[in-house]
Amino acid sequence: MTTSGSPDRYRNEERSALTERALTTEQLRFLAAAAGAAPSLHNSQPWRFRPAPDLDGLDVSLDPARAVPLTDPDGRALHISVGAALFNLRVAALRLGREPQVRLLPDPAEPSLVAAVRLSRPAAAATPHGRDLFEEIGRRHSSRQPFVNRDVPEAVVGELCAAALDEGAVLSVLEEAGVRRVLELTRDAERRTGADLARMAETRTWLRLEEPAADGIPAAALGPQDHDARVPMRAFTTPPPAAVPSRRFEPLPQLATLTTHGDGPADWLRAGQALERLWLVATAHGLRASVLHQAVEWPDTRWGLRDPAEGPGHVQLVLRLGFGPPGPASPRRPVDEILDLAGRRADAPRTAAQTHSPVS
Repeated sequence: MTTSGSPDRYRNEERSALTERALTTEQLRFLAAAAGAAPSLHNSQPWRFRPAPDLDGLDVSLDPARAVPLTDPDGRALHISVGAALFNLRVAALRLGREPQVRLLPDPAEPSLVAAVRLSRPAAAATPHGRDLFEEIGRRHSSRQPFVNRDVPEAVVGELCAAALDEGAVLSVLEEAGVRRVLELTRDAERRTGADLARMAETRTWLRLEEPAADGIPAAALGPQDHDARVPMRAFTTPPPAAVPSRRFEPLPQLATLTTHGDGPADWLRAGQALERLWLVATAHGLRASVLHQAVEWPDTRWGLRDPAEGPGHVQLVLRLGFGPPGPASPRRPVDEILDLAGRRADAPRTAAQTHSPVS
């Protein structure tokens, strides 16, 4: 017989707490699938997930084999992409009723491990982002189509800026002079990329124009070029496919820059989380978005994106926002390719209530 304060009692309580926190296979797959719906450079989907040792969360890692090294030599876009997936994972955790606790770059000895996400129960608040963003994960797509000539309402702009700020980044919606400056820098970068045979060859490896695939850029997602050459959309091939005729884009697109104070891996991960959060908020308002990434791919044009009036900062992305047709869904890798269940503990405590996911 044991006393009320005996070690056996505490061990039993600890074992019971672990049982409550342990995630089922279905829940782990649910989290990974939501995370894998994030945007990434060339739809490369460079992320990997594995269960935490106590099955109370997921570890999030880079997949270097899916990097784009000529376009992204220091891995900045790689980290931003995985940061976006990390935000989706956080939103999906809330749908499970769990509160996500995130540690960025938890192990210096394992640089590819960029985040450890642990889920407590229950969530402190059902909608800590101001609204439930889970349904927007499946609705969010890049739209490389022309937008209508209609300004984004100021109230929505304010909500997008607040969303970015909460994630440690600054979203700056540009006035006309800033838009024209950024468009010119983007044109310059696009011309240079088009003349770089190695970079263009690297980009073409991510095109999926004929056969169905689980990653990369299908023909439906390429989008047209601007007939009047005002908006420099990326040309994934030179020349562009004849099957995608040019169209007239908005006369002056609504552009925004996403900036962080620092420029290291943790800052890139925060930028990715900010990007996905504001993009999901934009989707909830019926807004479309695409990334004009060309100018951040060259050091000098990226430097030129900075607005000295706003003080020091590092521009991570240029976004084009507006109202228009939704972009097509891009293909996604199967969950079994991005979620590593091999290391899952066979002796993890489980309860009868944990044999199925509480959501479909």
